[in-house]
Amino acid sequence: MKVATWSAPGKVFLFGEHAVVYGKPGIAMAIKPRVFVTVRKSRMAHHAKSPYIDSCFDEMGVRGSVYVNSQLPSSSGLGSSAAVSVATLSAINDEFGKKYRPEEIADMAFAIEKKVQKGRASPTDTTVSTFGGLVFITGTSRRRLPPHHFNLVVGNSLVQHNTAKMVELVAEMKKTNPRICEPVLDAIGEVTLAAMHHMTDAQKLGDLMNMNHALLDVLGVGHPQISRLVLAARAAGAYGAKLTGAGGGGCMIAICPKHLKSRVAGAIESCEARAFSTSIDTEGVRKEKDA
Repeated sequence: MKVATWSAPGKVFLFGEHAVVYGKPGIAMAIKPRVFVTVRKSRMAHHAKSPYIDSCFDEMGVRGSVYVNSQLPSSSGLGSSAAVSVATLSAINDEFGKKYRPEEIADMAFAIEKKVQKGRASPTDTTVSTFGGLVFITGTSRRRLPPHHFNLVVGNSLVQHNTAKMVELVAEMKKTNPRICEPVLDAIGEVTLAAMHHMTDAQKLGDLMNMNHALLDVLGVGHPQISRLVLAARAAGAYGAKLTGAGGGGCMIAICPKHLKSRVAGAIESCEARAFSTSIDTEGVRKEKDA
């Protein structure tokens, strides 16, 4: 019996998370770990334990069974919900012969994220998951950048976080301390713009990541365990390290020389965390071989 299996990559925010919510520029990148989703037509509606997957079936107006195999930890800032939504919509699109274009899949996945996250989603994750590569975000526009192969180590603090809660926290701070908060958001935007001029210089990008991390700490989205991992990575020889995503837990990233990747990963793991090396995934959502 024919089934459709599609996969979509996760993402990291290299620069600009939180500031992008207020129209400042940011840079996000698709990474190698993926979410694999298999969809099969069936008369019985299969209710997944995921509001994202259920919403994908509702949106497409079909019933089917679904099987998910994820290489991405959830609630960790690596865009797993966007990858699930993009891969599920693409698999349904294929299995039911719906003929939606990738741009439409990305828009639909964003609408689903926004609904499930009660209006607090950014189109960044779903764009990166659909198209892969490096994406420069500013306001409502998304532009693909030429790919650059950075040596990255991702550290998972194993502290689950709530994206909506973190976004809310920054919104509250902006309201109560506008004269402190607004210049910080501007500075994060400037860090992103500076990074755009140094995309081939890993050492310079590391310095800018360190600045970006400090500014995110000022916004109150840091976490003691993330700070431990960031400092451990830098001490092990990373050019720079920062939290990635909403913060308050979740993951951090370190950019490092190739020969020090395993040393940096080891330093992160010695802090009761998980680490893996990764690099850019230039491919977005794709069809896998039918089983």
